[in-house]
Amino acid sequence: MKIIFMGTPDFAVPSLAELHKKFEIICVVTQPDRPKGRGHKLQPPPVKIFAEENNLRVIQPLKVKAPEVVAELAALKPDLIVVVAFGQILSQAILDIPCFGCINVHASLLPKYRGAAPIEWAIINGEKITGITTMKMNAGLDTGDMLLQREVKILDEMILPELRERLMTTGAELLIKTIENLTDIKPIKQDDSQSCYAPLIKKDTGLIDWNKSAREIHNLVRGLYGGARAGKFKIWRTRLEDRVQDLGVGEVRIIGGKFLVGAGDGALEILEIQAPNSKKLNAADFLRGNKVGENFWTSA
Repeated sequence: MKIIFMGTPDFAVPSLAELHKKFEIICVVTQPDRPKGRGHKLQPPPVKIFAEENNLRVIQPLKVKAPEVVAELAALKPDLIVVVAFGQILSQAILDIPCFGCINVHASLLPKYRGAAPIEWAIINGEKITGITTMKMNAGLDTGDMLLQREVKILDEMILPELRERLMTTGAELLIKTIENLTDIKPIKQDDSQSCYAPLIKKDTGLIDWNKSAREIHNLVRGLYGGARAGKFKIWRTRLEDRVQDLGVGEVRIIGGKFLVGAGDGALEILEIQAPNSKKLNAADFLRGNKVGENFWTSA
């Protein structure tokens, strides 16, 4: 089976690696190199790095829908196109190229959490279970017929990188199982009435509202891991504190060496925090060099 692989971030690399072991990858399609870091030097996406290390052909179209790109892909005559976190919408012209269609590996139990950020929103919303779905792609956004699914538990203190790592591995395993049994799997239509959407994470998504419950804030911090912000501070890790109930909303207090903040319902212990123009610190190191008092969140 000749396969074109489309993917971009590190999440897609395990799937490409497993495919490379078992099938013929005739082309890897990934996003263009992007400027990163203070020097804004162009950096290749992780999928490109893996592909070049393994002598796989790589193309990086600015727009995969462009007629010349579609023609180039069609000329390769793939049996199958596999898409894992590619980052561009495929046109119907591309979906029609391979005789076995296009398969997508999606990091949720569809039809829940269609969209760009299913892993983050599953944690933010306090889900206990998520998973991987392989599906046959259509022109909609994660609306194609489902092929296989596998559940993954979200443990109480699991943070975004940990869940992403688990899903990366599960996704690669399920992809291989899907392809090896493709002709025997009966596709299942999604129930649109059970769907929900996982939109892109924006800067405002991470703004902490201390009026929310401690559990909601804790889940936000876990689900964004470095993207949650209170005032000018980034909050990286927290822990629920059930024994302290007398803190005001947003009030900061050091009790027994613990960095505690009041929420609308309960309190949180800050475990890792980052001040502006500084590095991430655990709470003990942060408290040694910073004063904590009234108006703390706007004091930096």
